[in-house]
Amino acid sequence: MSNLTNSSSNPKSDFGILAEEKQPLLRRLPKTQTFQIVAVLLIIIATFSAIAPDTFFTVFNLRNIVLNVSVFAILGVGMTFVIITAGIDLSVGSVLVFSSVIACRAIAQVGGAASSMTTSGSDVKGWGPTFVGIFVALFVGTAWGALNGWLVSIAKVPAFIVTLGSLSTALGVSQIITGGIDLRGATPELVDNIGFGNVYAQVPVLGVIALVIVILGGILLHKTRFGLLTYAVGSNSEACRRVGINVNRQLILVYSLMGLTSGIAGILSLAMYQQTTIAGQSNTALTVVAGVVIGGTSLFGGYGSIFGTMIGLLIPIVLQTGFIIIGVVPFWQNVVVGVFLVAAVYIDNARRSAADGGGQSSKKRSSKERASRKGNK
Repeated sequence: MSNLTNSSSNPKSDFGILAEEKQPLLRRLPKTQTFQIVAVLLIIIATFSAIAPDTFFTVFNLRNIVLNVSVFAILGVGMTFVIITAGIDLSVGSVLVFSSVIACRAIAQVGGAASSMTTSGSDVKGWGPTFVGIFVALFVGTAWGALNGWLVSIAKVPAFIVTLGSLSTALGVSQIITGGIDLRGATPELVDNIGFGNVYAQVPVLGVIALVIVILGGILLHKTRFGLLTYAVGSNSEACRRVGINVNRQLILVYSLMGLTSGIAGILSLAMYQQTTIAGQSNTALTVVAGVVIGGTSLFGGYGSIFGTMIGLLIPIVLQTGFIIIGVVPFWQNVVVGVFLVAAVYIDNARRSAADGGGQSSKKRSSKERASRKGNK
């Protein structure tokens, strides 16, 4: 647990893991993964801006990028916590769908609409049913996340298996409830004020909500005891147990947070698309996990940041938008993101190996150890 924390028991920054704390900031900064992914993002933006200056770097296009990344950013907050604990959640897309489906049903019941809503939509209006739908989506998502956390921490089922099962189960239950047909249960208040609303000029409400959640997630992770415990559990869960930390409770809370962000994403997706997206979330989990890992959060646990996650999520969204504008087949996005993902894991593994060995190769360390032993003799 101590290898990623400093003497004041605070998680190390991106710089600390380099084992070069005494070097000047300007020399350490280019070596951090956060700096590297920011540089990659800026290069991508500059490239598309140069190729299509009249269409890419415009207010309209930037607004679209913000809208497209908002839901993924909210999911990315929860996923960062999960992966820092050395876990994973593959069910976020299905829990998102399930939350939006149950929210639609709740809105219909409160508003007195027919319980068998179809693609023809619902006539329910008012903030009362809207708030009920929001509450139900958040509650359902949190409950499903808590169930995942319980199975991982108490039942000791691997997180990969638990969330893979949840992926299938949540989607299957959603299809059973709806008959496989998307529900149009979003109220006009939800759509007009949140889904398509602007805070000021062309600044979308969805983007502001996502930004607030990202900031709160960053504060929770980096400035609170809950965040410190999350880092500690991911760094060495057995050591945490030995010093009296309730690891099981922490894992349940972390997966509950992941479920809560899935519920928020579910109601915002409903507001943005005006209907559930039963068949449209199959790649959501992979996109979010890729963004979190590309952003520098370690799959081995104990290290990561919300800021890095946001940059990592922007890369695939910007790529997709740029490819569409310049006429490249969007499927190339999957290829590029896959390359980034593998490269990020390789860099993370290499950095950890360097940190564990003090940044020296095993041959150099062994030779120095032999010389030291000779000197002691």
